[in-house]
Amino acid sequence: MRLHIKNMVCDRCKRVVRDELEGLGIELTLVELGEVETVAEVDATQLKEVKAVLEANGFELLDDRKLALVEHIRTLVIEEVQNLKGHKPAQMNFSDYLSEKIGYEYSYLSNLFSSETGQTIEQYIIAQKVEKVKEWLSYNELTLSEMAWRLSYSSTAHLSNQFKKVMGMTPGEFKKTSLNRKSLDKVGANQI
Repeated sequence: MRLHIKNMVCDRCKRVVRDELEGLGIELTLVELGEVETVAEVDATQLKEVKAVLEANGFELLDDRKLALVEHIRTLVIEEVQNLKGHKPAQMNFSDYLSEKIGYEYSYLSNLFSSETGQTIEQYIIAQKVEKVKEWLSYNELTLSEMAWRLSYSSTAHLSNQFKKVMGMTPGEFKKTSLNRKSLDKVGANQI
């Protein structure tokens, strides 16, 4: 039986879900971001327990097929952008990738995502890319050129423009703000 779960965004989430469901005596054959597959059917009593334990950990069991599809789209985008899993061939765009992975026409997926979330898939992808750039800037890991290349931007200018539209500041301004905040946190920690 396949269960769709909202808010699974990282490997730690997968571990928590696996541990909690196995703690309920449910054997699993698959644990992926956004879904698990059980060995046997889960009865109504177990399903209530699953919902309760998931909610206690910040997750949500999705009953609605449309909501499950939206969560699957989010999961695939997160895997590609935040975790840089590399499942999507570099020459394939996100619309083709999502259609291939999910098995629906992109126009259907796009309309469904927009109607359920209030934002387009493209806006969600850009937001995830900006989050990744913020992470890299905070840790001073890569140059802006390297970030643009890893996130498949045509240029650093394109990345900078999208970043500024979302954040209201350039990547350089964000980096300065982030470094200043870290310095202040360090000073504050030393005074304690």
